[in-house]
Amino acid sequence: MILTTDRLMLRPLELSDLDTTHKYASDHANTKYMVHLPNRDMQETASFLQRVVNEWQKETPQFYEFAIILDNRHIGAACVHLDESRQEGELGWIIHKNYRGKGYATEAAKAVLDFAKDNLKVKKIIAHCDYRNEASVKVMQKIGLSFESGDGVRRNKNSDEDVQDFMYSRRL
Repeated sequence: MILTTDRLMLRPLELSDLDTTHKYASDHANTKYMVHLPNRDMQETASFLQRVVNEWQKETPQFYEFAIILDNRHIGAACVHLDESRQEGELGWIIHKNYRGKGYATEAAKAVLDFAKDNLKVKKIIAHCDYRNEASVKVMQKIGLSFESGDGVRRNKNSDEDVQDFMYSRRL
């Protein structure tokens, strides 16, 4: 399963992506707004990648985690997690901080959104972010999602405080 855009290739994350995944997934500055990151050590990243590989091997995966590849370099990941009905998908993405601000997250998120709509026949896409994460809000808006709620609360892994969670969505 390979998705392509003008500048990127998205392919399933693999165990061989351990070093590059760990670089962005363990960096506190890169993950400060993330609920499940940063990873504490290489083993935590390896366990995550093993879950991803196992999921890709299922006949009907509940989530699809893609490596974002730019000029043969793994620079991040984008995913869609499906609800039990497989009618709603939740998008997520992360880009290594050295590649931010160039539109790669938007391009990858749009590719995964299109995959969910066209291949998985998802009827609604949602995405969440920490209210302070202006970059993610911009990505959500650029791919056509609209603000749905600011009532949620989240606790990011790197923090001991609860913060406001924004949810954006789009009917497909």
